[in-house]
Amino acid sequence: MRIHHLNCTTLCPLGGRLMDGRSDGLRGTLVCHCLLVEAPGGLVLVDTGFGLNDVRNPAARLSRFFLAELAPQLHEDTTAVRQIERLGFRRSDVRHIVVTHLDFDHAGGLDDFPEAKIHLLRLERDTAAVRPSLLDRMRYRPQQWASRARWKAYEAGGGEPWHGFQAVRELEGLPPEILLVPLIGHTLGHAGVAIDRGAKGWLLHAGDAYFWHGEMEPDQPWCTPGLTAYQALMEKDRHARLENQRRLRALRRDHGERVTIFCAHDPTEFERLGALSRPRRRPERGAPEQTATH
Repeated sequence: MRIHHLNCTTLCPLGGRLMDGRSDGLRGTLVCHCLLVEAPGGLVLVDTGFGLNDVRNPAARLSRFFLAELAPQLHEDTTAVRQIERLGFRRSDVRHIVVTHLDFDHAGGLDDFPEAKIHLLRLERDTAAVRPSLLDRMRYRPQQWASRARWKAYEAGGGEPWHGFQAVRELEGLPPEILLVPLIGHTLGHAGVAIDRGAKGWLLHAGDAYFWHGEMEPDQPWCTPGLTAYQALMEKDRHARLENQRRLRALRRDHGERVTIFCAHDPTEFERLGALSRPRRRPERGAPEQTATH
């Protein structure tokens, strides 16, 4: 299976170097790292980033707080659907979308693919539907979910072992090489997505289980102060989040030669995977773009 790495909107959070470890000035730079998988039977998208309707009417679809804090660079060119079209596909070729969770910066493009089935954990679906807290009402945006009739939800428990984690296998209509791996903490139904590349080993998209590549250092994990605070703000289960980070570090330490782990927002990981090293072309107003193919 060929895999393309996409940055589906650049985020510019307040804090500069305190957030991304390298930017000068008031704002930093983070990515929305999504995957496009050329699988038998059609394309599979892992997360969507922001979508066309977010670009066209952000005030109606996104919270004022997160628009001000993250300043997403909303350009139509960087939506998943437009990047997929530039790769020579049609939006109807996307048959499945697997979401790590339903936060606004991961699920904004669901409605851009009206023929796709969406796969997620049941607890994520149910928590997002209720939105019990103010934070939940800001992070979960029902305006982005005209696709709800096409959601397929799975239980987090009872899966099969995968490198010390439980994994949901046999996702309906998807090849067995794509697994949903519960990684609870950032949200109550948060998951990673593992993809078996055969001789090249596994890719594990860890979503927002962590935010900064230094957190995966086995001996001395570290994170920028800004992202440390942001993760604490957004977490729903602190104990589970930190425990899953510990388990991910152990996975990298013990199986790093066979499993490549990356998160959704770290620009260094995105570049390390080659997604900024061979850009197809930059959007008109300068937002960073994809792509790399594995």
